[in-house]
Amino acid sequence: MTVRLRDLLLGLRDLRLAGAPVIVHSSLKSFGQVEGGAWTVVNALVAVFNTMIVPTFTYKTMIVPRSGPENNGISYGAFQEQNQAAEFFSLKMPADPMMGIIPEMLRKHPRVKRSNHPIQSFAGINAENILAAQTMTDHLAPLGVMEKADGWVVLLGVNHTVNTSIHYAEKLAGRRQFIRWALTPKGVVECPGFPGDSAGFQEIALDLEKFTRQVKIGDAIVQAVPLKMLFKVVRAHIKKDPLALLCQQSDCERCNAIRNG
Repeated sequence: MTVRLRDLLLGLRDLRLAGAPVIVHSSLKSFGQVEGGAWTVVNALVAVFNTMIVPTFTYKTMIVPRSGPENNGISYGAFQEQNQAAEFFSLKMPADPMMGIIPEMLRKHPRVKRSNHPIQSFAGINAENILAAQTMTDHLAPLGVMEKADGWVVLLGVNHTVNTSIHYAEKLAGRRQFIRWALTPKGVVECPGFPGDSAGFQEIALDLEKFTRQVKIGDAIVQAVPLKMLFKVVRAHIKKDPLALLCQQSDCERCNAIRNG
């Protein structure tokens, strides 16, 4: 089955999100064959959602010093090759491949604006006030603005392990945040508020099920969750179990740092 623009438009409209702002996470390959590729998906998103942001994170700007704060979820001095390959952040820098091709295509859209955080920027359409909330000390603040505007997170063929909004809920719950560093034209800058690992986030799916709207487009399961309920459920989950949503990988430095307090 080939997914066409019409299929995407009908499916996204079936989520019934009206004029609500959305943050979108996506996987192009989850749809199967899409006529026109990522641009078709971008065109459908722009047509259906009046206000939208996507993560356009740029991890290749990151620098790891030889020493730093304790219990910071990182091995200092172990990234010298990565440091040598680091690039200066600019608004024209492509989104990291981990974000997928759809955010990168949206970044190139003529109507898109982008925030200027050197590691964790967002790109958006009709979202200037949302993007403007981001600061170096609170890079996830745009999600708080969206929550107040009754925003939603939309997952296109992906699950909660890529749901950035859960990181914001973790912060609201008081979970440890980390410090990272980025290379910019003005030098290396400190970027506090860096989140933990997301590999364990799918654990929250069952608790969110009754608040989740779902449609199928091609081979992709598309889900939408209201941010107000997402934040409420995640915070309650962590309050009940301070170690909830952490991954089970024994070598995960960030999850281990949280466990260690």
